[in-house]
Amino acid sequence: KAYKSVFKPMHFALCEEEAKKPMAMKLVCAGEEERVVGLHVIGIAADEMLQGFAVAVKMGATKADFDHACAIHPTAAEEFVTMGPWGAKPDGQGGIVPTPVPKGR
Repeated sequence: KAYKSVFKPMHFALCEEEAKKPMAMKLVCAGEEERVVGLHVIGIAADEMLQGFAVAVKMGATKADFDHACAIHPTAAEEFVTMGPWGAKPDGQGGIVPTPVPKGR
């Protein structure tokens, strides 16, 4: 499953609208546990974000681990740990069920 987000980062908050560069992110997960197997970033400071999240991917982080991480605001990197459904999964009846933190984490 892939979680995606496209937005204009706060880095450009005080710029004229035509100067604001969009950013795109994708979190790629595999299996029922939604183990994070890839991250894609296009935009400012993408290299710095990927380097930091590489450790989490190498350690076998899941989407639930990302959901339970503290977002550092205001940064574009916080988008990876707040991608919807943030900390939840659909319950099949129009509601959501919180995603539990995997055991041993």
